[in-house]
Amino acid sequence: MAALDGKVALVTGGESGIGKAVALAYAREGAKVVVVDRAAPKGGGVVGQIEAKGGQALSLQADVSDPAACSRMVAEAVKRFGRLDIACNNAGIAGETAPVGGYGVEAWDAVMKVNLYGVFYCLRYEIPEMLKGKGGSIVNIASVLGQAGFMGSAAYVASKHGVVGLTQSAGLDYAAQGIRVNAVGPGFIHTPLIGPFTKDKAMSDALVGMHPMGRLGEPHEVAELVLWLSSDKASFATGGYYPVDGGYLAR
Repeated sequence: MAALDGKVALVTGGESGIGKAVALAYAREGAKVVVVDRAAPKGGGVVGQIEAKGGQALSLQADVSDPAACSRMVAEAVKRFGRLDIACNNAGIAGETAPVGGYGVEAWDAVMKVNLYGVFYCLRYEIPEMLKGKGGSIVNIASVLGQAGFMGSAAYVASKHGVVGLTQSAGLDYAAQGIRVNAVGPGFIHTPLIGPFTKDKAMSDALVGMHPMGRLGEPHEVAELVLWLSSDKASFATGGYYPVDGGYLAR
């Protein structure tokens, strides 16, 4: 029996990078997967890949910075599959690069609306559905920068610190009601999000050098930790922050 047989899982930012890897891992372990992304899927998208292997999935478009869109996506997931057991709140943006004193106000707001407000909106509508069932598991994708600073990325850093605090609070709020809420903190992972940082060889080498393992991470390596936290194997884990960072935070 697969780890997630019979479960219904939702993944935001699910068409690329970490979100895609998580969605595919959920499906591999037997879950029915709702793949949410702001952009329309290309070709068959992730849902097409899941269905090609005999799985069940649903593709939805939603901008997590819009609370009404988050409400609708959860409602559509429940309408299609009957309930919600698991959620991975992964959607996020990097924002502009600038020192704090020159950071654009609108750029700051944009990062906060997606990375922090978006996670709150998702939780706000996912949790009531999970309470209708026998509980559930929620994994919020934070970052190593939810525990450390990074020059030129104040909005991203602040938003991810906020995700960690929000996760801790939600974990406490629902620990006695069967809903586990945890955060995962990836290091720098080969995804479209870090594309601008890897185009320049010197910058790419500097990023690699920040990871004691001597390389950047891969999306599937993050997905395996998310999968564990989402499953009953992590039944006593809630309110936690789990780095998967090649040693970045241990320096």
